[in-house]
Amino acid sequence: MAEEKKAQAAGIWPKVKPFVNGGASGMLATCVIQPIDMIKVRIQLGQGSAATVTKNMLREEGVGAFYKGLSAGLLRQATYTTARLGSFKMLTNKAIEANDGKPLPLYQKAVCGLTAGAIGACVGSPADLALIRMQADATLPAAQRRNYSNAFHALYRIVADEGVLALWKGAGPTVVRAMALNMGMLASYDQSVEFFKDSLGLGEAATVLGASTVSGFFASACSLPFDYVKTQIQKMQPDAEGKYPYSGSLDCAMKTLKSGGLFKFYTGFPVYCVRIAPHVMMTWIFLNQIQKAQKKIGL
Repeated sequence: MAEEKKAQAAGIWPKVKPFVNGGASGMLATCVIQPIDMIKVRIQLGQGSAATVTKNMLREEGVGAFYKGLSAGLLRQATYTTARLGSFKMLTNKAIEANDGKPLPLYQKAVCGLTAGAIGACVGSPADLALIRMQADATLPAAQRRNYSNAFHALYRIVADEGVLALWKGAGPTVVRAMALNMGMLASYDQSVEFFKDSLGLGEAATVLGASTVSGFFASACSLPFDYVKTQIQKMQPDAEGKYPYSGSLDCAMKTLKSGGLFKFYTGFPVYCVRIAPHVMMTWIFLNQIQKAQKKIGL
């Protein structure tokens, strides 16, 4: 009986391992990046440059403000990154099997990345909504603040005040943004690993660092326009007549394009890139270290 249970566990672990490793690496990266993410959201909400936002937050709210929404950020990684990295690994493994074990061409990796991003975003959208609202709360007039105490309180209040489906408010742009980000992040990482390792002959550490850097840049460049629209949709409040400034993500995109032009979507790109790229890099580095540690202990 004991041997049978061990065999069952051994059969389950390879299937859940990519999901566990993905979530753990994403959560570790979030703990480091959370302050930069907070500054990025404030810039997108029109509070000024990175230096201005940082100075004002320190003066008016204290150091703790940089970690406001950390619980939601961790919950988001536990859902979103667990789902996207785990599903990407499973999809690419299936594709490699169908390709007779040969390396996948870039377009197939991109398709796997797009699919994994959509899956992850659907699972992680409620936590993402809670994170955006908690980060934006201090920018609202006192009477309009929601004052969520943590991510679970935010989710409870959203369901109680707005209904269950409100947890997926802005899910459309969230999914599109995740598809763009993951196409850039996942496909470019795998492709870069092959280039640095096989073509340039770099060692493991240099390969991971180089591929992570390329992955972070493409993830940022592909996703920021969608992230901008997503943030605007998720933080909007109705006016005195109960009307919202945007009817949806397409309306938001068109109004933004009309009022500010194409480059408006890249508001805060340097900070966004500084936020996204290191998070992507650290996620891959943490994932690599987790996998090495598991290999040492035979997992």
